Amino acid sequence: MKFDGVLFDCDGVLVDSEPITNGVLRDMLQESGWALSLQECMDIFVGKAVLDERVRIEAETGKVVTPDWMAEFRTRRNAALDADVAAIAGALDAVAALHASTQGRIACASGADRTKVEMQMRKVGLFPYFDGRVFSGHEMPRSKPHPDVYLAAAQALGLSASRCAVVEDTVTGVTAGVAAGATVWAYAPQGDGSALLQAGAHQVFSDMAQLPLLLAR
Repeated sequence: MKFDGVLFDCDGVLVDSEPITNGVLRDMLQESGWALSLQECMDIFVGKAVLDERVRIEAETGKVVTPDWMAEFRTRRNAALDADVAAIAGALDAVAALHASTQGRIACASGADRTKVEMQMRKVGLFPYFDGRVFSGHEMPRSKPHPDVYLAAAQALGLSASRCAVVEDTVTGVTAGVAAGATVWAYAPQGDGSALLQAGAHQVFSDMAQLPLLLAR
């Protein structure tokens, strides 16, 4: 294989969680006075932490984003994910193949909190491949689009980020992987992925099952 290690984002790459998470967020924003469609909510929030848009939320709702509100969001989000989250099509087989071909040098580097990431992985059967190699932007000095979480993941594998492939699905994440010095493969199952290429992705692909073959070329 061309790369010594593979670093995966989680949401939208390994698990199909974004419509679930943003459905809960849309409902809570509507309860606070900001009406959005699911697609509008995803366009604003995918690839970001909710608090990254705190100023906009407060401007649209006229209400302060309190710790209690965030705690309720996380509780409702986690319950919805625990009920309905599934693996991205092809992700289980792709991860298993890459875990084997890299002798276990794979990791997950997510902008989400560790509790959410590990819960989702356990739910869909991916956790054994990443046990001990899950990295959260919440635990870094800076989260994505900064490179910290990818640099930490590569270091934990004993690798330079330049010897790693990063698998991402958002402009925020691609920017982080590029800043780390990795080669970024952008998963875009819908759309042409032009924004991901503009952010510095090496290649866009639409079928997760094809990832091991693409990385081996």
